[in-house]
Amino acid sequence: MSNYSDSVKALLENTTEEFLQASEILIRFCNNVINNPTAPKYRRLRVGNPIIQNKLLTVSGGMECLFDMGFLEDGEYLSLPAWASLDPLKQIRDNLLKEREKHENLSVSSGSASSPAVVQPGAGANTSVQLNRPYVFRKEMEFFSQLQSRFNHVLIYEDPQLQQKARASMPVDQFEKEADDKYRQLQAQNAGGVDKRDLLLLSVLHWFKTSFFSWVNSPACNVCGGETQKVGDAQPFPEELKWGGNRVEQYRCNTCSTVVRFPRYNHPGKLLETRKGRCGEWANCFTLCCRALGFEARFVLDWTDHVWTEVYSEREKRWLHCDPCENICDKPLLYESGWGKKLSYIIAFSKDDIQDVSWRYSRKHDELKQRRGECRESWLVTTITKLRHQRQAGFPEAHRKLLNERCARELVELLLPQPDTSEQLPGRISGSVAWRLARGELGDQAPVSEPYVFNLSPEEKSSKTFHLRYNCASDKYTVVSSGRVQEKWESGVYMMTNVIRKVEQDWNMVYLARREGAATAEISWKFDFSGLKIDTVTISPGSSTFENGVVSWSLCGDDQCVLLKASQPNVVTDLKGKESMVLTAYMSGGQGNVAWQHTQLFRQSTSDTGRFPLDIHVTFAD
Repeated sequence: MSNYSDSVKALLENTTEEFLQASEILIRFCNNVINNPTAPKYRRLRVGNPIIQNKLLTVSGGMECLFDMGFLEDGEYLSLPAWASLDPLKQIRDNLLKEREKHENLSVSSGSASSPAVVQPGAGANTSVQLNRPYVFRKEMEFFSQLQSRFNHVLIYEDPQLQQKARASMPVDQFEKEADDKYRQLQAQNAGGVDKRDLLLLSVLHWFKTSFFSWVNSPACNVCGGETQKVGDAQPFPEELKWGGNRVEQYRCNTCSTVVRFPRYNHPGKLLETRKGRCGEWANCFTLCCRALGFEARFVLDWTDHVWTEVYSEREKRWLHCDPCENICDKPLLYESGWGKKLSYIIAFSKDDIQDVSWRYSRKHDELKQRRGECRESWLVTTITKLRHQRQAGFPEAHRKLLNERCARELVELLLPQPDTSEQLPGRISGSVAWRLARGELGDQAPVSEPYVFNLSPEEKSSKTFHLRYNCASDKYTVVSSGRVQEKWESGVYMMTNVIRKVEQDWNMVYLARREGAATAEISWKFDFSGLKIDTVTISPGSSTFENGVVSWSLCGDDQCVLLKASQPNVVTDLKGKESMVLTAYMSGGQGNVAWQHTQLFRQSTSDTGRFPLDIHVTFAD
C-alpha cells in the first residue's frame, strides 16, 4: 500500500460497501478512457452528474482519485486533457482492482458481503481472530505514526532563530497599534472584559490572510506568468527535501508549455519565504508566527483533510479556534455547520501537550462517534495520555500543575456539545470550487432569508410617497420616507438563489454577487402598497459587469413588466394603477473560474457610506 496515492488510501478509509461502490465507478471511468483513448466523450465528466454527486462526492477520496488520475477542473466539468499521460490513471485503476480483490476475499472468509468482521482483542483465539487482529493493529499503528509525527513536528516552532525570522517578517508595531486603538474604542463604549492580547491576535490573523500568505490552486508559470494545469507529481530535488518538500506537484503552462514545479514544503522557515500554499502550509506558518509573538499556540489536524491553529486566551481561560485560510476566529462550528463536513477525529498538538479536541467542533457528538472507526476509543485515550506524560516528564512541577489544571478545564468544556447560536456560518472560501466540492465544503447553498415584503407606514400613506435606498458598504436599507433603517441585505430580500455579499479586502470593494461556482443567480425585492395606486416609479439599480457577464433588471406589477437600464435613473409609468411591484435582478455569464465575480450588484468602496447604488422613489395617485 506504500506505493498507493493519497487518494486511493483515502478511498480505503470508507466502509467496505462505500469503497466497493466508488471503486467500481472509478474503474469504469478508467477503462472507458483506456479502451477508447481518442474518444473525447470519455475524457469529460460533468460534476453535476448524479453518479458523481451521489457516489463519489459523498465518500472520502472519491473525487481526489479523479484529480490524481489527471482530470482537471473545467467549469462545471472535469476534463482529462488529450496530452495527459494515462500512466497515473492506469496505476490507480490497478491499485483499485487489487484492493477490490482483497475486500471480496475477506468478505468471503468472514461470511459478510458488507464489511470485514473486526474482532475485539481478547475475544478468543480462532481463525477469524487471526485474520482480523492485524487489521485492527495496522490501523492503530498508522494512527499512532500520524500522532507521533505531528507531535514531534510542532517542536520546530520553538527554534529561537526561526522565531526571530518570523518576527522580522511581521509588522509587529502595526499589530500593537491596531490592538491599542481597538482597545481604546471598546473602552469608550464601556465594553469591558477585553484583553489586548486577544485583539492583537485578531490583527495578526487578518494580516496573515489579507497581506502575507497566498492560496495556490495551481502555480503561475514562472516564465510567462500564464495559468497552468497539473500533469502529475515529480521526484523532489535534494534542496526541496531539505525543507520537507517530500511531495512535488508538476504543472504545465497553458500558454508556453513550460513545466512548473510546486513543492509542498513542510518547514515553516521555508514557508516564511515562499508565503504560499494550501491549508497545510497556511496553518504551519501561521502557528509559527503565533509562537514567535509569544502566544500559546497549537497545530490542529482534522482527519477529514483540513488543518488550522488554536491559540490560548489567558482572559477567556480557553483555546480559541483560528483558521488563517478563512480569517475566522473562535467559530468552531464553522466546519460542521458552515462547510457541511462530516467530522471524525480532530487532534491538537503543542510543544507541551496533545489533546483530542474533536468534540469542540461538533454539536452532533452521537453522529461524530459513529464515524470514529480508525482505532479503539480506549486505545486513543491511553495513547494520548502516554504521549502527553512522555512530553511533560521533564517539566518543572509548577508548569506541569498549570498544564494539568488547563487540561481539566478543557475536558469539562469538551464534554458538552457546542451551543446552537443560530449563526449563519459560511461555506469554505479558500481553494477552487472543484477542490472544495470534492471535500463537501461549499456549505449550504440554499437561500437563507425569510421572504420579506416592504409595506407602507401611516406617514407614507398620508404623504403618498415611498423612498427606499440601500448602501452596500454599510449593508443597510434606509426608508427615507419613514426614517426607518434596516440592517443586513438579506433582511429586505423577498426571494433569492445563489447570492452572497462579497467584500474584497485587497481592493476595499464590496458588492452582491453569485455564489462562487453558480452559473446563474436571482434576487428580488417585493413592495406591497395595498390601498394606494402607483403613479410613477423612479428607480436607479446599480450593477457592474466584466468580461461577458450579464445583469438583467426587471420591475413587475401584476402581469406588467418593464426592463430597466442599470446604473442610471429609470422613470417608469407603465405600472400606473398597480398596488404592488417586484424588482428582480438576474445574473449570468462571465468567463473561467471567476465567472461568478463578473456580475456584481451595488459595487462600491467599503468606505463609501454616503452613496446609494439602489434608490427607489415611488409616488402614488391622488
